[in-house]
Amino acid sequence: MKFIRNKSGSNELNEQELLLEYRSTGNLEILGQLYERYMPLVFGLCLKYFKDEERSKDSVMQIFEELVKKLKIHEVSNFKSWLYTLSRNYCLMAIRTASKHEFVSIEENIMENEAFVHLDIDETRESKLHVMEKCIEKLPAEQKDTISLFYLEQKCYKDVSDITGYDLNKVKSYIQNGKRNLKICIEKNSEN
Repeated sequence: MKFIRNKSGSNELNEQELLLEYRSTGNLEILGQLYERYMPLVFGLCLKYFKDEERSKDSVMQIFEELVKKLKIHEVSNFKSWLYTLSRNYCLMAIRTASKHEFVSIEENIMENEAFVHLDIDETRESKLHVMEKCIEKLPAEQKDTISLFYLEQKCYKDVSDITGYDLNKVKSYIQNGKRNLKICIEKNSEN
């Protein structure tokens, strides 16, 4: 791999130089060089969520694949914190998806087994997610769009403004009001 000397004269590029170089060339080696610095941190985060070493190793590679796509479209100023957020969201979505498709092995004589134990399904967590989804749908269109882009898709204010066409100050206002309305709706519907 060809190294470009940075401003200090060393062969090692800083994060911003690597990001710019990757965005302009699409060279995966450059992205790999940047990601390699944070792989142990990403692995540790995945291990914290999954509590499974093999799944965490696989996730580190899948998060890299996410980076390949997302860094081409997102302007990132603080790579470490952005990568942390991306990795955390990846883990949370993987857990959420897995909980929706949980498979249970059925033994031949399960109905005859007196020691049958019911699955401990976290109904409160699932019901809270359901309430939140319903409340998001009840928000006015501008608030729903901006909240979804900002929180669920991790877009920055500027990206939300560019995608929706709303003025930047309006975006901030919609998100703030949407967050408040969402909180009120969730609290109201959680009491029932």
